[in-house]
Amino acid sequence: MSRRWPPLGVRLRLTLWYTAILLGILVVISGLSYSLLRWSLVQDLDTSLRAVAQVIRDTGWSGPEGTGAEALLRDLLGPEFHDKFFQLMDPEGRPGAHSAELRDRLPLSPRARQRAAAGGETYETVRLARGARVRLLTMPVDRGGHLVRLIQVGMPLDRAERALGRYLETLLVLVPLGLGLAAAGGAVIARRALKPVDEMSRTARRITGEELGRRIRGRGTGDELDHLAGTLNAMLARLEDAFAQVRRFAADAAHELRTPLTALKGGIEVALRAERTPEEYRRVLVSSLEEVERLVRLAEDLLLLSRFSAGAPPARERVELAPLLRDLREVGERLALPRGVSVRLDAPAPLAVQGDPAALRRAVLNLVENAVKYTPRGGRVEVSLAAVDGSAAIAVRDTGVGMDPAEAARVFEPFVRLDAARARDTGGAGLGLAIVRSIVLAHDGTLAVESAPGAGSTFTIRLPLG
Repeated sequence: MSRRWPPLGVRLRLTLWYTAILLGILVVISGLSYSLLRWSLVQDLDTSLRAVAQVIRDTGWSGPEGTGAEALLRDLLGPEFHDKFFQLMDPEGRPGAHSAELRDRLPLSPRARQRAAAGGETYETVRLARGARVRLLTMPVDRGGHLVRLIQVGMPLDRAERALGRYLETLLVLVPLGLGLAAAGGAVIARRALKPVDEMSRTARRITGEELGRRIRGRGTGDELDHLAGTLNAMLARLEDAFAQVRRFAADAAHELRTPLTALKGGIEVALRAERTPEEYRRVLVSSLEEVERLVRLAEDLLLLSRFSAGAPPARERVELAPLLRDLREVGERLALPRGVSVRLDAPAPLAVQGDPAALRRAVLNLVENAVKYTPRGGRVEVSLAAVDGSAAIAVRDTGVGMDPAEAARVFEPFVRLDAARARDTGGAGLGLAIVRSIVLAHDGTLAVESAPGAGSTFTIRLPLG
């Protein structure tokens, strides 16, 4: 069974990434600098070899072997002749005069012979018979367009190679040292950079459900960490609002449940205080049944609201809206008849959406019931259906009492009744419009209201076409 290592922390990962990237950069730079130094040394050697070869060629010297001739060249060239040796050859490659210090004949490669015949110089690195590495220049001497002589000038590479070796040793010492220092500095930088994150984490751990009012303090620099603090504070604000809504919802639900339960309990207690006639017991039971039905409706509304508010996806099937609205008009007429309100359905367009037929029917029915309840006798409720910007728009208009536009958005909150006295008369619990909004949002739609006091209200549901 393999051992599972714990995950690396952000600081360590940042330090490792920084060190790895820096290592790659240092390796590339060191390789390039080493190559550049080697190329520069070779170029300097080639320039020095060519200067010596040009002096030999321009003086036309082909003197005899011996120290006198070589001394003459040393006096002429000065320090430029240091550590160099030469060799003269005829066009056939047979060696002639050469430096006294030259113990091994300088080789003439086929490439150098071919380029010399074409009048070109050849620079190459060769190894002599004794094993020494030499940088060698082969220069042709032409007279009248004919090759008359070859001049070869060489110089040992041991000094250049020693310089390159020392430079490589320096790199092998400095690169790890610099990498270690950079890693230590990277660790310090990572620790300082993540210190505000640690402070945010400690603050966030101290925030509980009872202390959602606390916020994470920003540094005021406007950087990414301040943006993170702002994002976390915005999330905490939303959580605080959500908790407040949950508490308010629980309190309102408890209040709504307590009222019918209190009435039910009071009626039963009064009936049990003394002997009653069968008719009196019947009246108590009828009254208790009404309260039980109210409790059942309230419980069903709460369950429906919680199901859609929790994001439960509705059933998806094709729903023809025109037949659904015609059916709801008949239901609305039955509800409106005792109140003296007329319900009218404009000629609906043949539109269809994808969704849950029962839920959509409940949403529109709630709007129609709400319009009928708040429309005085002699008023009217109009229902229409039209296609607007690629969506189906269901509008429910009434000529009722209307509401203040500043408070219109509150009617979609659970248990909110702008006119509490009228709400008691109509028997509402303040859940109808909240259920409508949750159903519409679950179907990826929108719900809007336009209203003014005394001018009625218009609720509009917009659903994407199916």
